[in-house]
Amino acid sequence: MISRACLTVCILFVTALQTAGADVTVGAEQLARYLPVLKGQKVGLVVNQTSRAHGQHLVDFLISNDVAVKAVYAPEHGFRGKLGAGEKVTDGKDPQTGLPIRSLYGKHKKPSPDMLDDIDILVFDIQDVGARFYTYISTLHYVMEAAAEQQLPLVVLDRPNPNGRFVDGPVRDPEFASFVGLDPLPLLHGMTVAELALMIKGEGWINAADTLSLTVVPVAAYNRAMDYPLPVAPSPNLPNQQAVRLYPSLCLFEATVVSIGRGTRWPFQVVGFNDLPLGEFSFTPRSMPESAPYPKLEGQQLHGRLLQDSDIEGFDITLLHNVFTQFKQAGITLIDRPDFFDLLSGTDRLRQQLESGMSADDIRASWQEDLRAFKARRQPYLIYP
Repeated sequence: MISRACLTVCILFVTALQTAGADVTVGAEQLARYLPVLKGQKVGLVVNQTSRAHGQHLVDFLISNDVAVKAVYAPEHGFRGKLGAGEKVTDGKDPQTGLPIRSLYGKHKKPSPDMLDDIDILVFDIQDVGARFYTYISTLHYVMEAAAEQQLPLVVLDRPNPNGRFVDGPVRDPEFASFVGLDPLPLLHGMTVAELALMIKGEGWINAADTLSLTVVPVAAYNRAMDYPLPVAPSPNLPNQQAVRLYPSLCLFEATVVSIGRGTRWPFQVVGFNDLPLGEFSFTPRSMPESAPYPKLEGQQLHGRLLQDSDIEGFDITLLHNVFTQFKQAGITLIDRPDFFDLLSGTDRLRQQLESGMSADDIRASWQEDLRAFKARRQPYLIYP
């Protein structure tokens, strides 16, 4: 085992981290920065299809560099990222390497002690999209806690946040903690996975946080204002950069009767309904086994808006507010799963504000004080300008 003393909180900065014009290099591709930590250890990898380094999956890349990878831990959507949202991920075996795959989105969302009993060190390398309800950061939280409790070092290989310019939306209230919001973050937190790991540890949001041996490898030549198109789709229903950009503003519609395009060519790039036209664009959701096996309003012709060319970015409450108002005027209930809506929002205040008829500007103003407090709280953990 690696001694905890040598890894307590180690940030392996790269030379010329913020050099203008330099190529962005993700943590996984900086092998020299973390290979010495892995050599001679039995390694567990928390990875999915986004975990790439020099044209290879990180699993294959590390094995080719004589790292003793012993197990893969799979988050929501699975190791290869082919399962739809909410689908159970099962244990199994990777046919390409023969490695055991241990699910972190089924019976266990937090690795149990027996799932880690043959591991010396854990590595987390998954591309996030910067929204609190995107569950990969909840998996990070639980992996960190399990590592701390089992006294296993953890290495976090960082990747850019494609929505990193934005800090917006309501901050999660304590009573609305769930797997779509474990930590008290705004809807858009503006941090990378490594920065979040530092904050989760530093703020004591996990059990035994002070004992966790944490190493993070930052992205070279990166700043959070960059436009960073993701090289691999982070999940089946975020197939392109526009979907990633619109995701924070459209995800709350998951708790409504409105379709946001699951089961179409435009997931998270369209809004529509059958009984109330929301625009002139027509589309019909169909079952897609690898991304949307049971899409909302399946087989029905819907009318709404195609947002492929929309300039919506960050968290735009205006779209949700406008649709809510249309439904209220038509006497139709928009939010059919209020409990889930509140979990996604991280609070019940947003739903209540919509129901009370508060303007979009006043709703947006209501969370500014909490955002200022969060920005001050996160400051010690930021790596990038």
